[in-house]
Amino acid sequence: MKKKYILAIDQGTTSSRAILFDMEEGQIKSIKSKPFRQIYPHGGWVEHDPLEIWSGQLEVLRHAVNASGISPEEISAIGITNQRETVVLWDKNTGKPIYNAIVWQCRRTAGLCNRLKVDGLQDVIKEKTGLVIDAYFSGTKIQWILKNVPGAMEKAQNGEILAGTIDSWLIWNLTGGKVHATDYSNASRTMLFNINELQWDKELLKQMDIPECILPEVVPSSSVIGETSRDIFGVSIPISGVAGDQQAALFGQACFEPGAAKNTYGTGCFILMNIGNKPKASEHNLLNTIAWVINNKGDSGRDKEIAYALEGSVFNAGSAIQWIRDELGLIKTAPEADIVAENTPDTNGVYVIPAFTGL
Repeated sequence: MKKKYILAIDQGTTSSRAILFDMEEGQIKSIKSKPFRQIYPHGGWVEHDPLEIWSGQLEVLRHAVNASGISPEEISAIGITNQRETVVLWDKNTGKPIYNAIVWQCRRTAGLCNRLKVDGLQDVIKEKTGLVIDAYFSGTKIQWILKNVPGAMEKAQNGEILAGTIDSWLIWNLTGGKVHATDYSNASRTMLFNINELQWDKELLKQMDIPECILPEVVPSSSVIGETSRDIFGVSIPISGVAGDQQAALFGQACFEPGAAKNTYGTGCFILMNIGNKPKASEHNLLNTIAWVINNKGDSGRDKEIAYALEGSVFNAGSAIQWIRDELGLIKTAPEADIVAENTPDTNGVYVIPAFTGL
């Protein structure tokens, strides 16, 4: 049977989406999206239920395939893009999370970050990871769970717990627990990955008391990572592309050459610029990150092609609309915001700064 379709997973901050593409026609064959709960246990804390994310993602995947009328055997590959920095820790034997996913927006680990700053690690972390010390990134989120969930550290040291960003959690479940992996773009958002040496940094892991054995294998963004369990579609489908959502957007906007940039407004706002195959220090406190690593067995003689990016991030953009809808109840649907804005001639000098996670 001819394989002419690609199934894309877009696991975002507020919803999980599946899109089936016809490779020959370059058109969307079917699409399905499902929102999930945002959990706010305390002020500044944001969590997701990993099991709800997985069950919702599985539901939309199956719906997208079934609604299209095609056979799963016609799907050539699955690609994954995901909300970044959000972390899940789960039991290696049962596959069950030991705690809710701590979301990229969550500020609970600000105290742990301050300790790293007091220890004088700002320059070390920036040089090694391209990032600044901030609760935004995954490292201190993993550290918090290991310190605060009873028995978690002991199990981690014994190799009984696995950790990863959302792509790792999806890959693990899609492959029936056979593959624990992440790609370079997601790894570079953890504050634990050395973007110069392209490996987990042992010094930083020691500083945050995180056993390396719980972390996923880091693989190219474009490579066959594994195959789906037959329980999902009745056939095994290769998982052959993974990237963090903003890096995937940079690639999707065809920013293949140094200097090409894109800006994305979603839950937050993110601008990324391709800077070529070497990291470059920013004069304006932008982040250095890995855009993608592509498996390349061609004539270049290099096994991998790597691209780095500079990134500027604003944590709250579309989430402000969500707040107006869900918390204030001023609108019932997000599109209503456009109607209200178009019919409001003047704000009378009132402005809102969406500093929901600080300035």
